Amino acid sequence: MKKDPDEMSETLEKPTNGSGEAKPVFSQDPHKTSESREKVLEVAIGREVRAFRRQHNITVADLAKTTGLSIGMLSKIENGVTSPSLTTLQALSNALSIPLTSFFRGFEEQREAVHVKAGTGDEADRRGTRAGHQYNLLGHIGSNASGVIVEPYLITLTEESDTFPDFQHDGMEFIYMLEGEVEYRHGDKTFILQPGDSFFFDADAPHGPQTHIKLPARYLSIISYPQNS
Repeated sequence: MKKDPDEMSETLEKPTNGSGEAKPVFSQDPHKTSESREKVLEVAIGREVRAFRRQHNITVADLAKTTGLSIGMLSKIENGVTSPSLTTLQALSNALSIPLTSFFRGFEEQREAVHVKAGTGDEADRRGTRAGHQYNLLGHIGSNASGVIVEPYLITLTEESDTFPDFQHDGMEFIYMLEGEVEYRHGDKTFILQPGDSFFFDADAPHGPQTHIKLPARYLSIISYPQNS
């Protein structure tokens, strides 16, 4: 299936200066305010239609062909600017193989938040604990509308911690060093991480602290992966 232009916009790159270097261009505006639009039924339905279409890796053109709707009408529905009829919603639910009621789940849906006070993160039993790495989970939200699970950890390495550069799991991982110094492996490369350094990588490659240079070491580790993985 071909990807939609709106799905590809996050990965487009453009030159930043005469050196030919490029930087990613992101389509999402983090400062955009939704006002009361989230409570509008048309907007909630549109968000669900787009989310289910993307989950099925279907383009707008493909969905239009399957449902008999025009591309323009589908675009209006996904952007919440028109109110689809019951017949239209039935056609969409059949094409996406989901219950018709699924389109209404985001209407006035509660958005969760988790606040963890300093020093109170739950000690988690993750694979790293086998190597003597202390994992403190800083918050967790399970099933959510974004389709992404995020696990934020505070990881502490001490003299009792083993080196273990062979962690491997689904998703992406972001590390921010707070204290100490470690040589961190990712694939066949190693990186020296010091306080203030950050490291972002595909977690499907073998990775982990290969050498403890200065202990104790503490760093934030934020892991994200698809909800259905």
